[in-house]
Amino acid sequence: MLLVFDCDGVLVDSEPLACRIDAEFLTELGFPYTAQEITTQFVGVSLKDMMARIEAAHGRRLPDDFGERLNRTLFTRFETELQPIADIREAILALPHPRCVASSSTHDRIALSLRVTGLADLFANVFSASEVARGKPAPDLFLHAAARVGYAPDQCLVIEDSPAGVRAACAAGMRVIGFVGGGHCGPAHADKLRDAGAPVILERMADLPEMVRRFSSQTV
Repeated sequence: MLLVFDCDGVLVDSEPLACRIDAEFLTELGFPYTAQEITTQFVGVSLKDMMARIEAAHGRRLPDDFGERLNRTLFTRFETELQPIADIREAILALPHPRCVASSSTHDRIALSLRVTGLADLFANVFSASEVARGKPAPDLFLHAAARVGYAPDQCLVIEDSPAGVRAACAAGMRVIGFVGGGHCGPAHADKLRDAGAPVILERMADLPEMVRRFSSQTV
């Protein structure tokens, strides 16, 4: 069984910080959003797809250098403020299964996130939505990751925190665990992941090894 981890909100607790920065940037540019609106509408979505949706909603284009400027600010803040999800390193080390990362973020952002949180050594295989035509909720990224590592979809177990990611895993024919332990997850988040197709919800990464064992023995 291949374990497929999302990055933001699953490995690193980046979403509250990233959503605040996104909202600040967009509002300054005349595209008013709150951090909560960013969280609700765009968590789990690639930057390319987020920009396309914003431009369509407002009927005008974002600046050509928007992505570059946004990432520059994000990366600076991540260097000093980003933290791993509690107990994630210990949980991963307790699992004997092969693993990879499949994230909507760019390779640069994933690499930075894993480095500053001390998780980079745990993943030899890292995949970004920039490698595929369609980001989550399309299944392309998860199918791409599985094929590259050499596993069939039904041999994969995805750990995801966003409805878009859960829908992508289900569309790919993979099993999925919905994680609600990130700082952006409110009381209703578990229901959103269930509605997207997650059959089980994980609240603490300390419980991940036992949940994975249940999946591997087909008792979930």
